[in-house]
Amino acid sequence: MVEDLVRGRGYLTLGSRLRRIGEMLQAETQSVMAAHGVPLQGNHYPTLAAIDENGPLTIGNLAEALGISQPGATRIVAQLIKMGVVSAGPGPEDQRQKIVSLTDYGQKLVEEGRAKVWPLIYGCVAQMLDDQRGPILSQLDHLEDEIHRKPFLERI
Repeated sequence: MVEDLVRGRGYLTLGSRLRRIGEMLQAETQSVMAAHGVPLQGNHYPTLAAIDENGPLTIGNLAEALGISQPGATRIVAQLIKMGVVSAGPGPEDQRQKIVSLTDYGQKLVEEGRAKVWPLIYGCVAQMLDDQRGPILSQLDHLEDEIHRKPFLERI
């Protein structure tokens, strides 16, 4: 068996490890969403939640709220527009700005997500991490082990 180099190098490869864990969590989130018939990608929910909680947002404000780049926010918004989940129109003061709003369909997806899917995902991650204390590398070991041991759909 080959050594897990990313895990074994500790702080030296922390960025790669966090990215890997993020991808694992996104895949598990996607499995829960698919099981509940949600026609979105896991990275769409934070965008919808940001708009729902803050009201219509410019692309720049959305990027800031999500902690991502403007091109990244623009890509996600374009995907959501194609799906009919959000709409974008010019800003009232600056026509170059795009103001992004939830459509009725988008609002329905947010409400269903908040009621059915978000608590499940939250509960799975909390179940794996709530009792963890100590060094972050040990906590990451535990999280990775738990994701491999029992996928979200088995935890639900």
